[in-house]
Amino acid sequence: MRPPRSPGRSGPPLHRERIVAAAVELLDQDGVGGLTMRRLAERLDAGSTTLYWHVTNKDDVLDLALDQIFGEVQLPEQTPDGNWQSEVEALVLGWLAAMLRHPWSAALLGRPLLGPNVLTRTEFLQSALRRAGLVEPDLTAGTHALANYVIGTAVTLSTWQRLDDPEFRQAAQRHLTTQRDRYPTLVASGHLDDRDWADTFRRGLKYLMAGLAARM
Repeated sequence: MRPPRSPGRSGPPLHRERIVAAAVELLDQDGVGGLTMRRLAERLDAGSTTLYWHVTNKDDVLDLALDQIFGEVQLPEQTPDGNWQSEVEALVLGWLAAMLRHPWSAALLGRPLLGPNVLTRTEFLQSALRRAGLVEPDLTAGTHALANYVIGTAVTLSTWQRLDDPEFRQAAQRHLTTQRDRYPTLVASGHLDDRDWADTFRRGLKYLMAGLAARM
């Protein structure tokens, strides 16, 4: 929410957009633990003092970087026939795809999401539901249900991707199958098997939207 600072004629040759772009590159490369203000300054070929002219600390950078990736999510066009399901599905699928392209984002979702990109897309989502006829308190509940479904899926898939170790996966599968009597449903459904997660996500999304449609 802090406005960009203008360096003036004698100010540093940096701007917030360049800093954020470099931060996203570092985060994509090394994750949250790999981003430090020193490394960011080095990537920008600038001194730390110059960097702090624009951002107060690492938390500032993380907030800006998280909002930046949500800007990759295309805002769907409103359909002429008022097909809110297709609008919501397009937005939500784009939202999930952006987070999976930047798996570090899942680790930052405990931070306040108040950036302009996040708010613009949340506004689109809630507006689509309202135009479809959803009213309070169902409107807020529906918005949060969809947003939390995306976030929860992104956290789960990003975590599983980071553990992309065949030996670990085999050990986890053995752990489950050797306790078949304790977890019969999980074993029968292939809880830890590789699967088409995109299809699973779409199915869950349809269930959510069917429930919302029933409230309209």
